Amino acid sequence: MTTASRPALQQRSMSLSRFVIYGLLILFAAIFLIPVYMVLMTGFKNPAEVSISTMWQFPSSFSLESYGQALQVLAPGLTNSFLLVIPATILSSVLGSLNGYVLSKWRFPGANILFPLMLFGMFIPYQAILIPLVQFLSSIGLYDSLPGLILVHVVYGLPITTLVFRNYYAEVPNEMLEAGAIDGCGFFGLYWHVVLPLSLPGFVVVIIWQFTQIWNEFLFGVTVAQGTPTVTVALQNLSGSQIVQWNVQMAAALLAALPTLVVYILLGRYFIRGLLAGSVKG
Repeated sequence: MTTASRPALQQRSMSLSRFVIYGLLILFAAIFLIPVYMVLMTGFKNPAEVSISTMWQFPSSFSLESYGQALQVLAPGLTNSFLLVIPATILSSVLGSLNGYVLSKWRFPGANILFPLMLFGMFIPYQAILIPLVQFLSSIGLYDSLPGLILVHVVYGLPITTLVFRNYYAEVPNEMLEAGAIDGCGFFGLYWHVVLPLSLPGFVVVIIWQFTQIWNEFLFGVTVAQGTPTVTVALQNLSGSQIVQWNVQMAAALLAALPTLVVYILLGRYFIRGLLAGSVKG
């Protein structure tokens, strides 16, 4: 083989490898999107067209009637979920940021013990604390209410938000805080003027994580706030009816998933960037 032909052979080999890789990615993406296709097509069909034998077929006429019925049923749950997820996400993110700031930049006795204890909260299953949680919320008058459910999700979200911010702030140079202290900034002044402006990647990560976790959570919603059902509880109530309207259920499932999908579309490109921020020194 001549020297001149080697680059052409290497280029042909790279092109073939790229073709195989992209072909496999397209195949896996198609397999992954099959359930999405089923949900979309079923949601646009009328009840007479919904059957196992015709589930792959396009509807004879696209109709939004199923989505209208689903939205009418899910509307209270969607409202309650937004009233829950927005304050719970904001509070858990801000408190996690403050915890991460304290644990990474302010050394105090017991810090190395407190941080692992906080992380231990991530490994406590919901079912293990359900009975004492209901008893505690009843004793403080927050049981069966959205404020009580917000409190639960804020507390349960603190371990992961603290972990993300603590690891992120650990890579912020101490010299920046020392310079701020020389300029007269105190504890909150350093956080507000130095740390917080650098926190956007960390906030993106915890907002996406918390929004998704809280929006999709079912167990606390069905036990802690029965009188104000969230969207997952409303979706379960719809699927639990005696007459199964698959087109309405598929439309409702898509409507329930849309908010998290929108969040990922708007902030998804920053998610991996935020996860990796601070992971490499220098």
